[in-house]
Amino acid sequence: MAKSAEVKLAVFGRAGVGKSESTYRHQATIDDEAVSMEILDTAGQEDAIQREGHMRWGEGFVLVYDITDRGSFEEVLPLKTILDEVKKPKNVTLILVGNKADLDHSRQVSTEEGERLASELACAFYECSACTGEGNITEIFHELCREVRRRRVVQGKTRRRSSTTHVKQAINKMLTKISS
Repeated sequence: MAKSAEVKLAVFGRAGVGKSESTYRHQATIDDEAVSMEILDTAGQEDAIQREGHMRWGEGFVLVYDITDRGSFEEVLPLKTILDEVKKPKNVTLILVGNKADLDHSRQVSTEEGERLASELACAFYECSACTGEGNITEIFHELCREVRRRRVVQGKTRRRSSTTHVKQAINKMLTKISS
């Protein structure tokens, strides 16, 4: 059996689910490829130094807010700004998730607001309930893994092209020096 692809995913935000930081390992088959996910759930507990380290570690990110807590929603954009700074110059692979969909009666953030923010962040958007499993949480992580794999392919091609260009430039310099 082929070695599974490893993907490091980090969950950021104050969604009111976890009370302390946890790391999970999960094996899955996504689009006929074995994938080993390492998922860091920060539970919104990290300080600035820890958060930066977690951001450097991750390849894909789930930004989570609590649909019953407007303040958690308003923290998403500043969190994305920090993520962009830490991961610069790379584009950040992320998914926006509104949690606690089972508490619709206490909703403070509309689905439309979540969709607009996801559009602004150029990422996928889901609403779910970690408590009830509503919203196919598994699909959220599978989609993020797909996006990380797509980015790896694109970045790999870019790197190969630039390496080839670098070699051509070095050979041209050598040939120029020889002919002078």
